Amino acid sequence: MLKFWKKKGTEEPVSEAVEQAQGQEAQAGKSQTLSEILLEVAPAHAATIAQMPDAPPTQAKRTWRERLAGSVLNRDVRDLFARHPKLDETLLDELETTLIGADVGVAASTELVETLRRRMGKREFADAGALLAALRGELVALLEPVAQPLMLQSEQLPFVVLMVGVNGVGKTTTIGKLARRLQTQGRSVVLAAGDTFRAAAMEQLKSWGERHAIPVIAQGSGADSASVIFDALQSARSRGVDVLIADTAGRLHTQGGLMDELSKIRRVLAKLDAAAPHEVLLVIDGTTGQNAISQVRQFRAAIGVTGLVVTKLDGTAKGGVVFALAKEFGLPIRFLGLGETAEDLREFDPAAYVDGLLPASLGHAQA
Repeated sequence: MLKFWKKKGTEEPVSEAVEQAQGQEAQAGKSQTLSEILLEVAPAHAATIAQMPDAPPTQAKRTWRERLAGSVLNRDVRDLFARHPKLDETLLDELETTLIGADVGVAASTELVETLRRRMGKREFADAGALLAALRGELVALLEPVAQPLMLQSEQLPFVVLMVGVNGVGKTTTIGKLARRLQTQGRSVVLAAGDTFRAAAMEQLKSWGERHAIPVIAQGSGADSASVIFDALQSARSRGVDVLIADTAGRLHTQGGLMDELSKIRRVLAKLDAAAPHEVLLVIDGTTGQNAISQVRQFRAAIGVTGLVVTKLDGTAKGGVVFALAKEFGLPIRFLGLGETAEDLREFDPAAYVDGLLPASLGHAQA
């Protein structure tokens, strides 16, 4: 049955909710799943559940700089300015090569360096340190237009978030983190296990739901994804839930099949809410580099992506793909994944991101 993380002061209300749900499940037979019954009994305990932490607070929240210190862009820019602190054309040429190598993309890298070259020609930079500061400013300016937080605005409840992305990008984990984030903000949430092609995805989603008393609507492996999400929307609407987050398959047998499946989901949801899904979040693995560009093109053509989540940026990711995405598409970047815990799903902050990727000064670059 359900297992909950236990903490003194919160264990009793959660246990009450689960025991009550289990009792009703026994009486209901097969007509309702335990997750569906939780929709009915959880509201009485929602305030307490929303205050539950994800884990015992063992250390302070790590900063953006600490999370991004291992990126290739961070390392290579430091090495470049330490190796070549002189302000000249050679430095600019090597900087362009460094940016392209860190997945910033040819278009964005060329434009950035040409802007710096023009400013250097006007003698705006006294030294290489001033050039570094200008680079930081130009990178922040590139990202600011796409730094748009997720706004839960809908004429009727629930607000439907459809999560899409290829297998292995951290999509299901991101769903769990986003659900927990919304729950701590006082929102009621339901999850739909729409990735019916991977049994592991359904089990992973159920695990997140069980951990935080968030209902998960699911059917058997191989079930029709659109049907699962439609049932979840019906259930959420009947109970006045604030947000429905639906998982989807990351890979079918053909790309055409994937597009058809996503289009079908949109058509089926429209039978209940013509505006649904209200948000289509594409999850991108930050380590995939320029492959992220083709993924955005394909998913945008299939279902109309409205926002991006870039994950796995805390490890060995090059870090530059975020700039390439901003330059190429201009789509809102809602969140970045900077770690394993729920709190590591961070709302996108351009200044904090650039500050974490690049040294603050030439002295830091040479350290």
